[in-house]
Amino acid sequence: MRASRLLSLLLLLQTRGHLTARQLADELDVSVRTIYRDVESLNAAGVPIYADRGPDGGYRLLAGYRTRLTGLTTGEAESLFLTGMPGPASQLGLGTVLAAAELKLMAALPPDVRSRAATIRERFHLDAPGWFRTPDDVPHLHATADAVWNQQRIQIRYRRWQHPQEVTRVLDPLGIVLKAGSWYLIARSDDTLRAYRVARIHTIRPLPERFDRPPDFDLATYWDDYTERFEADSYPDHATIRLTPDGLRRSQVLLPPVMARAAQQQAHHATTGNGPTDGWIQMTLPIESTRHAHIEFLKLGADVEVLHPPELRAAMTATAHALAARYPT
Repeated sequence: MRASRLLSLLLLLQTRGHLTARQLADELDVSVRTIYRDVESLNAAGVPIYADRGPDGGYRLLAGYRTRLTGLTTGEAESLFLTGMPGPASQLGLGTVLAAAELKLMAALPPDVRSRAATIRERFHLDAPGWFRTPDDVPHLHATADAVWNQQRIQIRYRRWQHPQEVTRVLDPLGIVLKAGSWYLIARSDDTLRAYRVARIHTIRPLPERFDRPPDFDLATYWDDYTERFEADSYPDHATIRLTPDGLRRSQVLLPPVMARAAQQQAHHATTGNGPTDGWIQMTLPIESTRHAHIEFLKLGADVEVLHPPELRAAMTATAHALAARYPT
């Protein structure tokens, strides 16, 4: 355990250049005193770590020193071949680079680990896009990624849903996200962060000037917040319904994920408390609109009853009467 921690400390300094004892302690989940002891042990083993004194002090490796140890365990090596990245890397223009990196990694691994890593690729495959979806056509993905990497300001012509549909934007591109087979650009425009679907970029033009990244921007944190806001904004209304047990089971497959998840959560609370005696479960689900909910709830047939809002219940009633007239007994 300690040997693994010492190697991790060494690799952290090698990859990041300069870290304080507190930063190292936080990264390795140990105390600062433990970091002091570990640095002493590495120095005793001949690793040239030295300390900078003062308020901005910390530890760093002697310039030019690099360890040849990778410290890859069997599990870590295997996980690298489970990333499912060949397709996305190819879209980014990095397919040959990734293939070369994998080849070098395989050559550097011990024979037993190499064999297990190759077996992983043979027996597991990650296909990120959902069913019945055609992958996005993203001709400008490579140029977008270059701008993100080089902190290059860009001008794009973009197609959106609102009017006017086609707009021109000057952006500071901060990051790229692959979500369910679709690529998104996270960029700053007029001091506001927004997400842009790369497939809707009609043209892209790099501008001469570069930009400084916001020091407090974290791509993963922003995306988590964005997806949460997106789901909430997409389903602003609510409908009160009743479901049969069979309707609840079918809702998990037939309803959109946001509605299905809410149905499952509320059904769990209903069954663990004082649930209804007739087998029906009453709940309130988020809906995008009355029209959208009408279409979605019709998928559940007679296993759902809409109680509120009145206009949604009226739409379901009208459809039921029209069906009865179309298919008389």
